[in-house]
Amino acid sequence: MSTVHLSAITKQFGKVTAVEDLDLLIKEGEFFTFLGPSGCGKTTTLRMVAGFYYPTKGVVKFNDRDMTTVPPEKRNTGMVFQNYALFPHMTVFENVAFGLKVRKMSKEETKKRVEDVLRKVRLDQYVDRQVSQLSGGQQQRVALARALVIEPDILLLDEPLSNLDARLRDEMRAEILRLQKEYQITTIYVTHDQVEALTMSDRIAVFNFGKCQQVGTPTEIYNEPVNDFVAEFIGETNLLTVKEVHAGEGRRTYHADKLNGELAVKDTSLNIGGYTENDELCMSVRPEAVEVSDQPLTGANVFPGKVKMVQFTGAAVHTYVEMNDHLTLVGTALNQGPSTYLKEGADVHVRLPEDQIRIVPKAGV
Repeated sequence: MSTVHLSAITKQFGKVTAVEDLDLLIKEGEFFTFLGPSGCGKTTTLRMVAGFYYPTKGVVKFNDRDMTTVPPEKRNTGMVFQNYALFPHMTVFENVAFGLKVRKMSKEETKKRVEDVLRKVRLDQYVDRQVSQLSGGQQQRVALARALVIEPDILLLDEPLSNLDARLRDEMRAEILRLQKEYQITTIYVTHDQVEALTMSDRIAVFNFGKCQQVGTPTEIYNEPVNDFVAEFIGETNLLTVKEVHAGEGRRTYHADKLNGELAVKDTSLNIGGYTENDELCMSVRPEAVEVSDQPLTGANVFPGKVKMVQFTGAAVHTYVEMNDHLTLVGTALNQGPSTYLKEGADVHVRLPEDQIRIVPKAGV
């Protein structure tokens, strides 16, 4: 196992800056995810760890060893690509053994290692089959086995599940996590899928426009986003522009133009993100925190509205409430049966609990 330390990393392609001034320390045995939209710099960063790209500026270290310009074949990393990059004319055994053959390992040791890793990925019965005859999920397991068989210090996965259907993605998420825990290997995972990031990671780095916006555990990223981009990208949220009007004992008050009213917010680090007086501010409140009722509600932050749409998803019910011509808020509740669903067009009351609101600055580009 290795730690990975990226220090003041910048990567430019001509005049385009793909990654800018990145500092990250990934711990031994950690499952660390690079998360963000397409073109945000996450895959470029992974490729600098792998050695496929060298940084324009900065240092890449594995443990205390400077790897900045060490070629990929000398880094002892295993990589799983989005398209698997398997050899279709080879059998499962030959694909998995390829890296060991390049390393000139003996046939006996190669056979032992390949058979062992194929058992662990539950493909030992397919050892002699052509990979072109395997399903997408099975091909993904072959790609994992090929990366793991060389006993890498670091496992790198570049959107490995994006080509699979939803049910198979769920199964493979569990499989990758099982193998990562079994091998106790430092793993860096690239994805744009927030569910993958939240369910699999020890920690997450959220990228946008080549900059790392926030690093934290899944619960920190979800519950304490540092700006409006992270709040909106991770999960669903109701986002409103606000201005601070008063800071009192234990709570702060903000004006929201679109609500044409003021919001009370509990004055804690969980509710108030870091910002300066020059920052534009947003209020973020998750749909599961929004209370929607056709009965009067008491307390702070209660506003009238009209049900615009009710969306049934099975486990949950999303209620879209039109507050006025400029604003629709969504509340999400667990499905408790048809008798609890609100009707479209119904007049309702919406409460935004003051201890469930997060105030954050708008992200700079």
